[in-house]
Parts: sequence; structure tokens; C-alpha cells
Amino acid sequence: MRRTLLTMPPTPAPAPGPAPAPAPAPAPGQQPSRHTPSARRPYHHGDLRRAVLAAALDVIAADGPSALSLRDLARRAGVSHAAPAHHFKDRTGLLTAIAAEGFGLLASTLNEAADLKDAGVRYVRFAREHPAHFQVMFTPELLRADDLELTTARTLAGDALRGAVSAVRPESLGIDTRLAGVAAWSLAHGFATLLLSHNLDGPVGDKDPEEVFRTLAAMLFRSEPRENP
Repeated sequence: MRRTLLTMPPTPAPAPGPAPAPAPAPAPGQQPSRHTPSARRPYHHGDLRRAVLAAALDVIAADGPSALSLRDLARRAGVSHAAPAHHFKDRTGLLTAIAAEGFGLLASTLNEAADLKDAGVRYVRFAREHPAHFQVMFTPELLRADDLELTTARTLAGDALRGAVSAVRPESLGIDTRLAGVAAWSLAHGFATLLLSHNLDGPVGDKDPEEVFRTLAAMLFRSEPRENP
């Protein structure tokens, strides 16, 4: 038996017509437009990480770290719910990244301090300007303690504060340098924490918190020990 091969009839050639008009050339000095469908991407690698961090800081400032959800942050950033995990793995990773960024910012501002008192003022200012960072940085149970970025940034901030303390040479007054650092940190951190939690609204009132801190620092670090009668 002979098999019959089915073949498609040839497609007729299109009728000749006018050629399509070429795209207009850009004016002299004008760059070609890059707004093509493939170029219109909502985020690239760096943008998404920053967008998630910014959204997380807003949530923390308003409702605290416990309100964080990667799925909710993805919705806020306008990406798939799995996208943030590519940068932070999980919620702990995100909080750790926030803390590391905060310690880096704190180190930068402390390194610019003129003296120990100015370092304390800058510490308080940092807490007021970055309340979400400040809250996460000092809540170790939320963080991945062995994260290299976190430990490096924390060390830089600590070194900056220790440098400001060493500059006043507390050992020349018979004061242990390490304890002097603890005292300076306790004053700045305690004042900032009480300020952010509104526990100083009454005592401070409408006064500039930084000026109040300067006064406190002068009272505590310049006072001479009283002699027993």
C-alpha cells in the first residue's frame, strides 16, 4: 500500500505595498528613549532591598518590631511575597540588617563629635532621628548575634564612643577608662530611651532635649566630689 504524504499548500506571498516608515531619528544631542517594556522594571537588585528596609522602618516606628511581616512588607513594596527573602532570608535577617545599618550610622555621627559632651549630644540626636533603628539595635534577642555586618558595625560604634571618652583622659583623675565609658554611655542611652518613651515630657517640657542633655552632662561630669564635714 502506498502512503499519501499530506503537504500544506504554499503560502501566497504578500501583496506588495508601501514599506513601513522608519522610526524618527533623535534630535541632535538627544538620547534614544529607554522607556521600553523590558526597561520598565519596578525594582532592580539594590532598589528592592532599600524599599523593604524603608518599609520595615516605617512599621517599627509606628507599631514596633513585633508588627513586622515579610509578606506585608512585600505587599508594601509591590513585589511578590517571596522577594524580600532573597535579600534577608527571614524576619531575623531583616532586623539584623536594620541594626547593622543603625550602628553604622551611629559610628559615623560619633566620629564627627568634637568632644565627649558633643558625642553624647550626637547620640541623643541619633536616637531622635532614627527611633526605629535605635529600638532594634539594642534588642539583641531579635538579632542574629554572629552576623559579620552587625558585629563589625557595632564594634565601630563602640570604638567611636571609647575614643571620645579616652580623649578626656579619665585615668588622669584616677577614673578607670572603661568605667568612664560605661558612665558616658549610660547617661546618653538612658536619656535617649526615656526621651523616646515620653517619660521626660513632663521634666523637659518644651525645652530643647539636646540643651537639657548638655546641662546634665555638665552637672555630672564637671562636679567635684564633696568633702565630708
